[in-house]
Amino acid sequence: MTDLFLIRHGPTHLNSMVGWSDVPVDLSDTPKLTRLHAQLPTKGYVVSSDLKRAIETADALHLPQTRLPHEPDLRELNFGDWELKTFKEIDKIDHDRVLAFYEHPGETKAPNGESWNYFCARVNAVVDRLLTSHPNAPLVIVCHFGVVMSQIQRAEGKGAKHAMRHQIDNLSLTHLSNDQRIWSIHKINFGF
Repeated sequence: MTDLFLIRHGPTHLNSMVGWSDVPVDLSDTPKLTRLHAQLPTKGYVVSSDLKRAIETADALHLPQTRLPHEPDLRELNFGDWELKTFKEIDKIDHDRVLAFYEHPGETKAPNGESWNYFCARVNAVVDRLLTSHPNAPLVIVCHFGVVMSQIQRAEGKGAKHAMRHQIDNLSLTHLSNDQRIWSIHKINFGF
């Protein structure tokens, strides 16, 4: 069995669609980082996406595990032309599409972006590779909202809309496990 500890990066304080933009992260809440650190295993591996908000969050946790190379495929959903725009701004120019994007997540995507289904396939492939490469070793994955949601969706075995009912806060912990492709959920959005 492999335990996955999914951590959403620290806050960016942006109220817009933030996918692949490499924006700054606020890691000033050191007591919260310390409490999060205390909940994580001391053995295994740490990996993050290649965006600085995830890398810097992983660095700030000062974890003792072996650090794996940053994984570009653990990036957030690519919002394409919607990147760094607010819902209101997008709704004015692309009302039907942005409504479908949220109401029926799956194949709908932002112009020049990726769909939820494509995104999940990308993330699932890298998580499966990590599970295969490091069997039975705890994996701490410092990533993004969408990455956490994609793995909750897998573990629940239900659709995207069902998974998206969960709240995933910055610097929260979601603990899942995988035992020969059978998923278990231990904690979702555990805060400190």
